[in-house]
Amino acid sequence: MELNEHFWEQKYQERKTGWDIGRASTPIVAYLEQLENKDLSILIPGCGNGYEAEWAHKNGFKNVHVLDFASSAIANFKKRYPHFEASCLHQEDFFNHEGKYDIIIEQTFFCSLDPSMRKQYAEKMQQLLNPNGRLVGLLFNTDFEDGPPFGGDKDEYKKYFSPYFFFKYFENCYNSIKPRAGTELFMVLKRKAT
Repeated sequence: MELNEHFWEQKYQERKTGWDIGRASTPIVAYLEQLENKDLSILIPGCGNGYEAEWAHKNGFKNVHVLDFASSAIANFKKRYPHFEASCLHQEDFFNHEGKYDIIIEQTFFCSLDPSMRKQYAEKMQQLLNPNGRLVGLLFNTDFEDGPPFGGDKDEYKKYFSPYFFFKYFENCYNSIKPRAGTELFMVLKRKAT
């Protein structure tokens, strides 16, 4: 299985988007709500229909960028939320993206990648973050028979992230949505200097 642009575009065309909860994720909203600085630059890779970006923008964060492989994901977001700045929409391969951000939000992107790309993911996240930048979000703390999604556990994830990040918070998520309760970790990782 090749997890490429065509693969993800087909998922949208066939409406096989089981990861889409139809609204911004509760743990992500709770994190963003406690941030006072609305000028922070934020990237949401693998944004899907972009509910977290929409919530952030409507709540005062004006420097929010979304990125997705699938053109339908970006088109759906633009159609639903036309007020979003066009220059902040990125339809491309995450690993080719260039930019610098204060926060990168992880919401069902990591689990969509083949596990062989996890080290590359962690390294790219460090590259995209400003000094003292943070990678924030959710990882599945469970295994799946066939992916995507691809699961894992806390110890495995630490091996990928520890060369690039300090672990500010990395615990079982207490406010997951009901269908994912008990199967998610919430993380706040701080970028290490290179």
